[in-house]
Amino acid sequence: MNYRGIIAIYNFEMNRAIRTIGQTIASPVISTVLYFVVFGAAIGDRMGHIDGVNYGAFIVPGLTMLTILSQGVSNASFGIYFPRFAGTIYEIFSAPLSSLEITIAYVGAAATKSFLIGMIVLLTASLFIPLEIKHPFWMIFFLIMTSITFSLLGFIIGICVDGFDKLQMVPLLIITPLTFLGGSFYSINMLPPIWQKISFFNPVVYLVSGFRWSFYEISDVSHIISTVMIMLFTTTFIFIIAWIFKTGYGIKK
Repeated sequence: MNYRGIIAIYNFEMNRAIRTIGQTIASPVISTVLYFVVFGAAIGDRMGHIDGVNYGAFIVPGLTMLTILSQGVSNASFGIYFPRFAGTIYEIFSAPLSSLEITIAYVGAAATKSFLIGMIVLLTASLFIPLEIKHPFWMIFFLIMTSITFSLLGFIIGICVDGFDKLQMVPLLIITPLTFLGGSFYSINMLPPIWQKISFFNPVVYLVSGFRWSFYEISDVSHIISTVMIMLFTTTFIFIIAWIFKTGYGIKK
């Protein structure tokens, strides 16, 4: 394992985030704070409670997941796409680095940034809304696994797309709708029976549900099922990346 090469790419990506801190960290945090102010502080008191939890506190896990998912995908996709766009990707491939080491470096950096942003969002939310975390271990577990999983997805998107417009369009048309329809702002049990069944085909439901359970012990599906599903997603994305490197899809021209 070429740890020096992994650390070099990892540090480069993290330094890029520091240089553009306004875009990579401040912007998503400010956007999420606006959600808390509008939905939590302004509307929350009028919405009552959901499953015994104040609405403002109820949406905190969902909004945090919304931020982590979008940031994980965007950070990882841009991180690997820009070398492809600039033509420097071949220098990376010619270095003594395996496909596994390249993936670890880029995905690790994107996941780290997503995790840090998620923690900042939670700390910021605690300034507006009293939070209760009943299972801190599970909360950290879901944060880490979600950051890794969607950074893997972003890595796949960054390799497969062929333009900056598609790089932004795919998350906008797929990730954001899935997140908003995944129970971020409501409980799946509030929907009509037919829509409840349809919602369970949405992978984000399991992420939001498990993460919310770690706070308040309420969920739309068991946290065990959520854990199994997120491990399944992670494994699937790893196999897809392995296939991409094996076949050269999106890399070889």
